[in-house]
Amino acid sequence: MRRLAAALLALALLGGCDAGPERRAPVARRERAPRHSGAPDTALARAGLRRCERVIDGDTVVLDGGERVRLLGVDTPEVHHPKKPEQYFGRRASAYTESRLEGRAVRLEYDRRRTDRYGRTLAYVYLGDTLFNRELVANGYAEVYRDDRYRTKQEFLALEREARRALAGMWAHPESVGVAVAR
Repeated sequence: MRRLAAALLALALLGGCDAGPERRAPVARRERAPRHSGAPDTALARAGLRRCERVIDGDTVVLDGGERVRLLGVDTPEVHHPKKPEQYFGRRASAYTESRLEGRAVRLEYDRRRTDRYGRTLAYVYLGDTLFNRELVANGYAEVYRDDRYRTKQEFLALEREARRALAGMWAHPESVGVAVAR
């Protein structure tokens, strides 16, 4: 009887050991779940604010309720464009926008056009009293979007010139701006 118990104990202990690498079923990548319910926050809405749920890239965010907002007047390097490769500084611009806006209350302000050709809302995004669109350009995370008319265009162009002169952000390596990242 003792031999049988010892043999069973040995089998149980050895059964937990594995000489080979662990094999796991592949896990599908999931998109990050929103931090909140997805419905507009009524308390914020009463104050004229919205919550930034998710950052798509440096110049596009998703607000509570699922509204996609394209930051007006700025163009950050591409990261997730369906027809363009990832560009130099794109991930850094996206990470910057994420660190500043995601999960925070923002205020939107509109210009002449309220939507773009993809149905996204076009807006100036304020974080407190700070115009975030302006911050992106001034810190070298975005260049000015030149293909449209909007009221802050001349101001943004002057900020871009200053950022280029100061070699801020992506302008530290101006030869790489707009260049695809090799993967």
